[in-house]
Amino acid sequence: MFEPEVWVAVAFAIFVAGLGYLGVHRTIIAALDKRSDRIRTELEDARRLKEEAMALLADYQRKRQEAESEAQAIIAGAKAEAERLAVEAKAKIEDFVARRTKMAETKIAQAEAQAMTDVRAAAAEAAVTAAEKILTQTAKGQVAGDLLAKGIEDVRKKLN
Repeated sequence: MFEPEVWVAVAFAIFVAGLGYLGVHRTIIAALDKRSDRIRTELEDARRLKEEAMALLADYQRKRQEAESEAQAIIAGAKAEAERLAVEAKAKIEDFVARRTKMAETKIAQAEAQAMTDVRAAAAEAAVTAAEKILTQTAKGQVAGDLLAKGIEDVRKKLN
């Protein structure tokens, strides 16, 4: 009965009874309660932070979607503006080409008219010179001079 294990068991029982008498179990329970409260508070803080993070994430996702939709609207507006400018530029170019073509046609017509005038003047001059030579060779005297002057005057009036 006086085995060492028995004495260890008795000593342990006395030790536990002494701790119970001194109220150590209340201190341990209070410490565990404090720790439980602290863990509960930390869990509540973590839950609250998680909810705030979720709300913040939802807010950022909403803002991202708004920004994407705004970017899409800006892109659509820019495309429409580019198309409008392209149509406007095409119309201006067509108008410019039409005006340049008309100016070129007008200049060509003026050049043709000037050429016709120059040809007529040259033809008249040649006709006058030829008539003068023919009349001087065939007609003589005062009659020839009168005929020549009258013929030159008539040709000049008709050609100009």
